[in-house]
Amino acid sequence: MRRRFFVEQFDTSTATLQGETAEHLGRVLRAEPGQLYELSDGRSVWLGRVERVALAKRGDWRVEFALVEPIAAREPRLKIILLVSLVKFDRFEWCLEKATELGAAEIIPLAAARSDKPLIAAAEKRSARWEKILIESSQQSRRLRPPILRFDESIQRGHVAEHAALTPQAAFFDCAADCKIILSERSEAPTMRDALEREEISRASGGLQSAAIAIGPEGGWTDEELASARASEFAEVSLGENILRTETAVLAAIANLRFALG
Repeated sequence: MRRRFFVEQFDTSTATLQGETAEHLGRVLRAEPGQLYELSDGRSVWLGRVERVALAKRGDWRVEFALVEPIAAREPRLKIILLVSLVKFDRFEWCLEKATELGAAEIIPLAAARSDKPLIAAAEKRSARWEKILIESSQQSRRLRPPILRFDESIQRGHVAEHAALTPQAAFFDCAADCKIILSERSEAPTMRDALEREEISRASGGLQSAAIAIGPEGGWTDEELASARASEFAEVSLGENILRTETAVLAAIANLRFALG
């Protein structure tokens, strides 16, 4: 199976790959003229033939392609939005990688009340690394485009904010998904399977266009955060008797949701 890479744009019958990805393709994969790779600009996918590999000791590497033919590609029918609380960065980055492979369309880091404060403060500085993880995971899993990583919009507009990650309350309020669930450790919470079978959640799943999953920190959600989620029409559900780490819950929840609704 051919490798897939993302390019900025297609120029009529050509495309150019630059930067670290081009260096990886040229130095590690030893790309040569005539070799074929798949290229995506986030809207369509083309089969590209390497025309020239520009090696550079300094500055950006460049790999130039001629476009051969279009390749059929589409995004999953169900748009999955993952709201995930910040945890230790090695495990959070594992969450990003696996959520991308499982088809999450948007990932929103949360600054929950029980998230470690140093992690919240450092999140903005990790954003470039996290974007790179999303791109590399999307290429590996042959997605049409990487998921969106969404931070506090006030940061993006240049306004002063306490931190880049959204508070759960703000994220819950802004979420407009057709199906919204929040994972809970409470023993009285129904299982995800039972909840998705309910009429008020599934609503004939064939009509659902989007679904959101909110996953809390290791210490769990506070009562105030759960109340905020319920006020924003999130259904409280459980993944079973065992208490899962955040990264395990991400994997299990998205897989369950795709099986039930996708």
